[in-house]
Amino acid sequence: MIHPNYTNYHCHSLYCDGRADMDSFLRFAISEGFSSFGFSSHAPLPFPTHWTMEWDRMNDYLTEFAQLKKKYETELELAVGLEIDYLDDENNPSNIRFRRLPLDYRIGSVHLLKDKDNKIVDIDCPPDRFRQVVDEHFDGDLDSVIRQYFDHLFRMIELGGFDILGHADKMHYNASCYRPGLLEEKGYNELMKKYLDIIAQSGCQVEINTKSYLKLKTFYPNERYFPALHSLGIRVQVNSDSHYPERINAGRMEAFEALLRSGYKEVMEWHGGEWVKVPISVPFH
Repeated sequence: MIHPNYTNYHCHSLYCDGRADMDSFLRFAISEGFSSFGFSSHAPLPFPTHWTMEWDRMNDYLTEFAQLKKKYETELELAVGLEIDYLDDENNPSNIRFRRLPLDYRIGSVHLLKDKDNKIVDIDCPPDRFRQVVDEHFDGDLDSVIRQYFDHLFRMIELGGFDILGHADKMHYNASCYRPGLLEEKGYNELMKKYLDIIAQSGCQVEINTKSYLKLKTFYPNERYFPALHSLGIRVQVNSDSHYPERINAGRMEAFEALLRSGYKEVMEWHGGEWVKVPISVPFH
C-alpha cells in the first residue's frame, strides 16, 4: 500500500558512506509503502576521503541506478542525484563536471571548512569532536567558524548548480553545544535572517533534514525557522539523510507535523519525472 508523503531524496548507499547497497534501500522503501525515492551519494572531492564516492565509481553508480529504475518501475518512482560539497570557487555544485552528469537533481551542502593554517577540516561531526576542532584548529574562536560556514553557504547559493539546499544550518546544534544560548544571540539570528533571504531569492528548495531528530530532537534547519521559511515562500521537502534502509522514514512524520504548525500545507516531491507540490496529508499514524 502506498502512503502519502512517503518519499526520501537524501540517501547514502555503499557507493559512499552508506551501510547498504541500493537494492536493499529500495526493497525496504517498497515494503514501507514509499511512492518515490532518490539516491544522493556524496560526490567526489579533489582528494580521497572515507565518506565520498570516487570518480572511477561514477559510471557504476549511474549504471546500477538505471538497472534498478527499470527493475522497480511498476512499484516505485526513482530519481538519481548527488550531494555535492562546496569547498571553494573551483570545487562546488556549479562545477561543469558535475553539471554534465545525467542526474535528476543535485543537493548542495557544506561539511568542510579551512582552519587558520588553511587545512581542510570536517565540522559535520559529533559535538565533542566539534569542540576539539574549534579549539585545536581555530584557537577556540567559534565566531570565526560560524562566519566561515555562512560565507560558504552564501557563496554556494550565489554560484548555484544545485536544486536542493542540504541540511540547512547544520552548524546550529554543535555550535549551541559549544556555546549554550547561541540561538538567542542577535548576531546569529541576523546571519540566519540574511541566509533565509538569500535562499528565498535563489528559488532553491530547502530540505528539512530529519537525520538527527530521534537522537537529538532537532531538525536541520531548526524548527524555530520554519515559520520564516514559510513566510518567505521557500519550497521545502522532507528527507531523512539515511545511511541505513530502516531509517529512511526516521523523523519525517514529526517534521511534517512541525511544518503544519508553521503554516505549510504542501511539500515538494518527485513525481512524473519532476518536482511537484504535494499536500501534507494527516493523520500519519
